[in-house]
Amino acid sequence: MTAVGIATGAGRGMGLACARRLADMVDALLLVDRDEASATAAANDVSAAGQADLVEPFVVDITDSGGLARLAARVSELGTLRAVAHAAGISPTMADWRRIFTVDLVGTAMLAEALRPLATAGTAMVCFASMAPLLGISEPDPAADAALDAPLDERLLDRMHEAVGPAIEDTGVAYGWAKRGVQRFAQQEAVRVGPVGARVCSVSPGIIDTPQGQQEAASHPFMEVLVQRTPLGRVGRPEEVAAVVAFLLSDEASFLTGVDILVDGGVCAAVRGPASQQ
Repeated sequence: MTAVGIATGAGRGMGLACARRLADMVDALLLVDRDEASATAAANDVSAAGQADLVEPFVVDITDSGGLARLAARVSELGTLRAVAHAAGISPTMADWRRIFTVDLVGTAMLAEALRPLATAGTAMVCFASMAPLLGISEPDPAADAALDAPLDERLLDRMHEAVGPAIEDTGVAYGWAKRGVQRFAQQEAVRVGPVGARVCSVSPGIIDTPQGQQEAASHPFMEVLVQRTPLGRVGRPEEVAAVVAFLLSDEASFLTGVDILVDGGVCAAVRGPASQQ
């Protein structure tokens, strides 16, 4: 049976880096992006470099339920769902707090819901979260976590506003909570699909050299401080995150599910770990 892979946010950055790795892991690869030109360019790039028999651009907004249904149907036409690298998302400078939740958390849940019926033994999914919750959320909030754990609840945004207060309207704060939701969602989804032999993990990148990361750095000077405090002394490369994602999606990680992998060059250890108290 044809093994099918999906890379979302595949038009650039970490999504494109993941697509390049997936092209050597599956027979058919769908490159998902909301921008047609980016998706097509990525498909041409990946086709030239990878071994997949088919690399196909697929234009869809991950918050569009109808589009996600089309995506699931296309996977079914091609073969068996093998690997999903879900890198699509937006960061604090790109939208207001409501849109950040809708794309980063609700969109993740919608994608997983659309693909869940296709999960089978050997299927693996990696959802992109962030180091932001580790740095920005000092104490768990039971009410906020309860809201995050029901991402498809139509009252999600209202519940988060009630739990966190007006601070949630700050896009940086919203981003941290939304990505915490992604981390928690991966745990829940791992439990849901585990009985059929499928796996779900999340990955939390630190400061990575991508167009999106550069945009955030230009607006938030404190990010340079974080780079300076990173034990490895530099920003990360998209390919370094993609390598971790590729391992998580591979058969070598066959007993790894329901966990978040932090890929941050050690900055969280420096800022929030025991070393920060020295």
